[in-house]
Amino acid sequence: MHNDEIIDLGNVQLDAGRKERCGFPEVIYGEGKDAETIAKILRSFAEEKTDALATRIDADKAEYLQNVFKTSEHTVFHNPLARTLRLIPQGCKQRQPQGKVAVVSAGTSDAPVAEEACETARWMGAETILIQDAGVAGPQRLLAKLPVLQDADAVIVVAGMEGALPSVVGGYVSCPVIAVPTSVGYGANFGGLAALLGMLNSCAANVAVVNIDAGFKAGYVAGLIAQKTKNE
Repeated sequence: MHNDEIIDLGNVQLDAGRKERCGFPEVIYGEGKDAETIAKILRSFAEEKTDALATRIDADKAEYLQNVFKTSEHTVFHNPLARTLRLIPQGCKQRQPQGKVAVVSAGTSDAPVAEEACETARWMGAETILIQDAGVAGPQRLLAKLPVLQDADAVIVVAGMEGALPSVVGGYVSCPVIAVPTSVGYGANFGGLAALLGMLNSCAANVAVVNIDAGFKAGYVAGLIAQKTKNE
């Protein structure tokens, strides 16, 4: 593929040069796209023997796509909690493990966003460890996992409510901490805005923040960090 190559799929203009320019192919955002359109994009990746990732894939779309690609030539992985789907064509060169990413969720209600982050980092080749339900209401749970966190190249912290957990984690690790506010919480949480503002005002210098419920974005950034660290 050439750097400037665009594949015209009618209602989709696929950036075929993304992998060459940026290291990873374009990721499919499934929300708002019908299943047929997503299948059309996945076929283009399959023709290029490229491991494809799609996010925000609901159960109905996943079932349709699994049926479309139900052949010995493809392997399909669907994570219903993360709402992600991966298509691995036969003959696709798998990425070698690149660094370590730890994902911490404050509570089990944050699990869908944490899982999306995990699936993204795994797709990018990072060794990914998920630590669930380790919020500040029971700090001893976090302390028990410190050796895992301190061994990571990047840590993703997913939290709703007041969003305090990333600041706590940031005080214990020497790597970047990517904070993900979630829309989990009661009324004054304002759909994740309270957590977002709390994380943006973190006093931990190694904390950076992505958008509300943006597990994919956190996983992608962490995957890049892990890859660069591994290659140094």
